[in-house]
Amino acid sequence: MKYTNMDSVSNRKTFRDLRRWRKERRLKVKDFSWTVPQYPDKDPDFLRRNRQFATVTWIGHSTFLLQWCGLNIVTDPVWAGRMGWERRLASPGLALPELPPVDAVLLSHGHYDHLHFGSLRRLPGHPLYLVPAGLAGKFRRKGLTSVEELDWWESFRFQGVQFHFVPAQHWTRRTPFDMNRSHWGGWVLEEEAALDGRRAEDRRALYFAGDTGYFRGFRDIGERFRIGAALLPIGAYEPEWFMGPQHVTPEEAVRAFLDAGAEDFIPMHYGAFRLADDTPREALDRLLAEWHRLGLPPERLHVLQHGQTLRLGGD
Repeated sequence: MKYTNMDSVSNRKTFRDLRRWRKERRLKVKDFSWTVPQYPDKDPDFLRRNRQFATVTWIGHSTFLLQWCGLNIVTDPVWAGRMGWERRLASPGLALPELPPVDAVLLSHGHYDHLHFGSLRRLPGHPLYLVPAGLAGKFRRKGLTSVEELDWWESFRFQGVQFHFVPAQHWTRRTPFDMNRSHWGGWVLEEEAALDGRRAEDRRALYFAGDTGYFRGFRDIGERFRIGAALLPIGAYEPEWFMGPQHVTPEEAVRAFLDAGAEDFIPMHYGAFRLADDTPREALDRLLAEWHRLGLPPERLHVLQHGQTLRLGGD
């Protein structure tokens, strides 16, 4: 089975497109000297003890430690020092031994910068792997058997949390022969207790968007869920004529945040790997400029350093 995007949006590129991009890249002079700082006051001991507070800790790229409803959850775990021929731009914010035991892993899709089996095998604990449709067989063949796969809008209940797999606009491939043979998407986390007996304004979901271009699905997600914090990508967008359907620009990320009706924005998918021609500094500067241009409240934007922990919900 092959999976597709909403509205049949295609991300297929020709060899001619790739040659044009590579030719453009050779003419650019880019400064990658600025890197995302390491947070100086990280506290892995607190993270190992914590089962009470809701927190988000940025490891790097699309890898986060989410502490939610007493669970330790890791998104798209990649601790690799290289991606292809390119060395990692900045070290992960937490080393693998600093993590608490992991209860669940959320995968957005099968690209190598999001699915790294070497990192998965080294995670502490015995996690449940929640993956897009089409990936469970690969996990089981790798010996990772505690796995559940979901299609768009499907949900899985685990230890007091509803995990909803939601659409994204992207594609996937790991070999020359498996183009779009598995799906891609984001995840929305809801506390089960929030589904009954609480006022609607107290129900806050956590949204991890995965890897995506801009599409109408952000509005659909916002209509179905009351989003508190949204973890949204801002990097790997240049050149926009090539990357546009699969990666949002920083300005489109702000638009996605507004479409989803989220309360807080946490940027990701920049600063760890050189996947396109934009630099980490360019991505962050464009995000901050757009936020200021729209007059959005500065306290709703949380630009984390690697290893920095944000407590959610005023806890």
